[in-house]
Amino acid sequence: MKTLKLIAIILSIHFGASSQNQPFTTPLKTVEWSKNASIYEVNVRQFSKEGTFKALEKELPRLKAMGVDILWLMPINPIGVKNRKGSLGSYYAVKDYMAVNPEFGTKSDFDQLVKAAHALNLKIIIDWVANHTSPDNIWVEQGHKDWYTLDSTGNLQPTIGTDWWDVADLNYDNKDMRKAMIESMKYWVKTSEIDGFRCDVADWVPVDFWNDARKELDAIKPVFMLAEAENPAHHTAAFDMSYGWEFHSIMNQIAQGKKNVDEIRRYIKDRTKFPTNAYRMNFTSNHDENSWNGTEMERMGDARFAMAVLAATIEGMNLIYNGQETSLDRRLLFFEKDSINWSKMDLVDFYTRIDNLKEKNQALWNGNFGGDLQIISPESNKNVLVYTREKNGQKVIVVLNLSAEKQSIKIENNSLKGKYTNLFTGKKKSISTSLNEELEAWSYIVYSK
Repeated sequence: MKTLKLIAIILSIHFGASSQNQPFTTPLKTVEWSKNASIYEVNVRQFSKEGTFKALEKELPRLKAMGVDILWLMPINPIGVKNRKGSLGSYYAVKDYMAVNPEFGTKSDFDQLVKAAHALNLKIIIDWVANHTSPDNIWVEQGHKDWYTLDSTGNLQPTIGTDWWDVADLNYDNKDMRKAMIESMKYWVKTSEIDGFRCDVADWVPVDFWNDARKELDAIKPVFMLAEAENPAHHTAAFDMSYGWEFHSIMNQIAQGKKNVDEIRRYIKDRTKFPTNAYRMNFTSNHDENSWNGTEMERMGDARFAMAVLAATIEGMNLIYNGQETSLDRRLLFFEKDSINWSKMDLVDFYTRIDNLKEKNQALWNGNFGGDLQIISPESNKNVLVYTREKNGQKVIVVLNLSAEKQSIKIENNSLKGKYTNLFTGKKKSISTSLNEELEAWSYIVYSK
């Protein structure tokens, strides 16, 4: 759901993170299979002309070959009719938490999709909308009006401060609602054997609810949890990964000439507010960015490739939004059918190289599994960023020209020594203690060993 900044939420994040300068102890144990994973977001409605689970299942081998490990499916539940936006409605106006959207197929079709994914060692997480439902959700029909936030006249109301007039806000003071919500989440883990959840507007739901939910879900099987939020408190007991919104904003602003490498330096220094094993999700696009804020081409222009390399090699897990591998150059409609055109497929090799390097080179693994990032380019250069990551003898050197002008860089550093392979050309390169590069506008180089 498109995230708005409410004063109450900002305050809760501020006070919830007030101890962020204190050392974090994190009892949450992240599932082993996520250590070198990359994630791919699927908008089932727009992914294919059919817009079905069966059509998506046919593409699983292609996605696996591209190096994808986790498939995040946007909400798969039925969409409410009351106050619906557009002809098909928002995926985030859920009518029934324990059913599938008939547009996509049947529950059996979904279960088969999960089985097919698991056979390829792909994981499936589904989008979970816990902050609100459609106004005609079955809970309302069953008489659970007290499970909702009511207005002064005793009627359902949207989340305050939003234009989401197609949803009704849930009341987390109600223990029965909380229990039903967790049971609904458990249903999908038990019956479909999904691998986790991406949790919509996670900051608008109390942290203690997520902590309780994670505990009960893990009792069934260890799950992977992604918060659509940027709150360190989420990583204590509930979530493995959270959104890197601040970093995404920095990339956009650099691409637009509004900021420079100094902002990345500041961001990296400031990352200690999160526990070291907290995954941050880095992205150049997703469903909200594409539909509401613009395509990569609109926001980043020629910088989008360098930014994709940056997002995939800096600390965190990289996201690909469906269609990026075919240079999706339009904003997908959110409330109507608007299928992706797959005719180009011009960036499959680009993303395959990135994801495969992430999987094989331990330096780029997620959280504590990966190597620390060390910036080695001089602070005086505001346009070129060079950094290394190393773990267990494996290493990457990333060289980025984050400007629209040609640049040159010369670095003397003893840590550079070694024999490397250029990720995008396949050429071998021996580096002593000196790195000299002439860089075209928005160019990128990744050396690995």
